[in-house]
Amino acid sequence: MKGKKIGLFFGTFNPIHLGHLVIANHMAEFTELQEIWLVVTPHNPHKKKSSLLEDHHRLELVYRATENYEKLKPSDIEFALPQPNYTVKTLVYLKEKYPNNEFCLIMGEDNLRSLHKWKNVEMIIENHDIYVYPRVQSSHDMHGKYNDHPRVKKVDAPIMEISSTFIRKAISEGKNIQPLLQPKVWEYVDLMNFYK
Repeated sequence: MKGKKIGLFFGTFNPIHLGHLVIANHMAEFTELQEIWLVVTPHNPHKKKSSLLEDHHRLELVYRATENYEKLKPSDIEFALPQPNYTVKTLVYLKEKYPNNEFCLIMGEDNLRSLHKWKNVEMIIENHDIYVYPRVQSSHDMHGKYNDHPRVKKVDAPIMEISSTFIRKAISEGKNIQPLLQPKVWEYVDLMNFYK
C-alpha cells in the first residue's frame, strides 16, 4: 500500500494563531505534501516552560483551529515520547509506526540557518525532505550550511509576522487580539482565561 507524503509542522502552538494556519494550509495546497500534521511539542529543550499552557490545552487549541481543514491534522505523537524531545527520535518513531508514509519537515528560514546544531542532523537530512517557508529577515542573513542542500525545498509561502509571544503579551495587557486567532481558538483562550 502506497503511503502519503506528510509534512510535520512542529511547534509549541502556545497559542496556535492565523500565521500557523496560513503556512500549514499553504504547504497542504501548494506543495506535493498530502497532509500536514501540526505536532504539538510537549516541551522544547530550548524554551522556558513557565508561560507554556499544559499540553492538552494546546492540543485542544490545535484541534479547534484545524477542524475545518481536511488536510491539517493535530498530532500529539510527542506526548508519549521521552523528554526532552528531539526531532530525530520523533522521526524514527513515526517511520516505525507508519512505515508506508514519507515524512518531511516544515520549518522557517531561521530554523534552517541553525539546523546544523540539531541532534543527528545528518541522519535527518539524508532521510527527509525539508520544506522551508520565508521569514522577514533579509535573505543574505539566511545562508546556513544546508541552504542549497538537494533535500531542502524553499516554498514561496506568505510571510507571516505574527508571534505567539506577542499574542500572549497582548492578552496579558488586556488588548483585543481576536483577529489573530481562529474564532474557536479565541473562544477557548477567552473562556479559560489563558495568558491573563
